[in-house]
Amino acid sequence: MKRVLVGDVGGTKTMLAVAEATPQSVVLADARRFTSRDFSSLEALVRCYLAELPMVCTVAALAVAGPVQDGRSRTTNLPWMLDARAIESALGLRHVLLMNDLEAVGWGIPDLGDEDQEILHAGEPPSRGNACVIAAGTGLGQAGLFWDGARHHPFATEGGHADFAPGDELECALMSYLRQTHGRVSWERVLSGSGLVEIHRFLVGTSGAAVPDWLEQESTHRDPAAAIAEAAAKGRCSDCAQAMDLFLRLYGREAGNLALKTMALGGVYIAGGIAPKNLSALRASPFLDAFFSKGRMAALMKRMPVVVILTPKAPLYGAARCVVAARADQSWETIG
Repeated sequence: MKRVLVGDVGGTKTMLAVAEATPQSVVLADARRFTSRDFSSLEALVRCYLAELPMVCTVAALAVAGPVQDGRSRTTNLPWMLDARAIESALGLRHVLLMNDLEAVGWGIPDLGDEDQEILHAGEPPSRGNACVIAAGTGLGQAGLFWDGARHHPFATEGGHADFAPGDELECALMSYLRQTHGRVSWERVLSGSGLVEIHRFLVGTSGAAVPDWLEQESTHRDPAAAIAEAAAKGRCSDCAQAMDLFLRLYGREAGNLALKTMALGGVYIAGGIAPKNLSALRASPFLDAFFSKGRMAALMKRMPVVVILTPKAPLYGAARCVVAARADQSWETIG
């Protein structure tokens, strides 16, 4: 059994844990959550965690919200430059693996229990083939899972930064609004926590209604996207409800786009912080209608299972499982 320090490094929070990993199972211990921006670097954050650990780890696998190349990553929504070799040196670790966080989620899917996932659409058996993962949270992550006939091979993408494509007059107006601030508009500009806030501001400007004082106050003292989502769920604000409806419709459309591009008959997995926190709204929204609405491909779309990942620990499971796989195929020679 291999003991591995595992982490999920995000723009808002970072989760660290110790994984006891074998080819058959991954068990997590000492899982802790940190606010990422409370630390000047990932090394400082991990050092804080290691100082409190009752055990020693010499190998780390860290899932990072951003592109990873040659063991390096500049995080998309944090001012951190990560370098696996520098982290090894700074923390005295024997080996550090950096991987994209959505790729890690893909690796972690086999370790999810029934309580860790919610089926939105069952699809049609046998549900074999490629799969994909999409996750709206601080940003918008996407990954694919290639099916070789026996098992899945997760791979990272930066598809969340592809160009946003409006589908009707309202969405064209939204795109024009976003262009004024951002110039180029990616899907992440729309499908993220900050994207929900932008959608709400756009709709308020369109309707001409004033933002309620209570919503202004709540948005000041907490995550404004969470305040909008809660107000929509409680029926306290029509603009918030419309914003959530539009957000979830667009989420379903882009999930469908990714599913088409990867031919995801093996499953479409919805991860990230927004979906599990708004599961009732997701079920009641036009998410699935937008997912299925692919013209001549609609019948194909309905064959694909659509599943929400409820646990935030999926990237931790996946990071550990990736280490086990690397050790098994001897692609990581320094793993003991």
